Amino acid sequence: MEPLLTAAATWLDAVGIGPWARGSAMVYPVANTLHLLGLVMLVGGIGVVDLRIVGLWRTLPIEALSRALTPLAIGGLVLMAASGTILFAADGDALAGSQTFAQKLIVIVLALANAAAFRLLWRTKLDDWRGVVPGAARAMAALSLALWLTAGALGRWIAYS
Repeated sequence: MEPLLTAAATWLDAVGIGPWARGSAMVYPVANTLHLLGLVMLVGGIGVVDLRIVGLWRTLPIEALSRALTPLAIGGLVLMAASGTILFAADGDALAGSQTFAQKLIVIVLALANAAAFRLLWRTKLDDWRGVVPGAARAMAALSLALWLTAGALGRWIAYS
């Protein structure tokens, strides 16, 4: 993965994003704050839906909750991708060699694959789950929570590895 990340860092420098991110006293802290806001939106949105699917708040209809909070989670994911690109551009060479950063990216890919599989398998059945949620759906929701929280934790641990 390191050669791919090194190439990405080189490209971000060549198009000016790296120098811009490193050259301003405000860009990095603002991007970092937006990245955290995106994480809160993502985990706060999809995390509540996942917790409902797992079994909490059984009186809340899953389909309505998902319809209301999934766009918030997607917005958070988009915000994280944009701000994360800026954060990566600011320190791409070091991050390209970071095992923790590589692990974070792998966990994100797994979380996105789990989310896509969940939508493919269950999106038309959410309204039917007024009583019992299938075990496989509960397991995927629990995995979603675990993966997104792990990605967030790994993001914090990058600075310490």
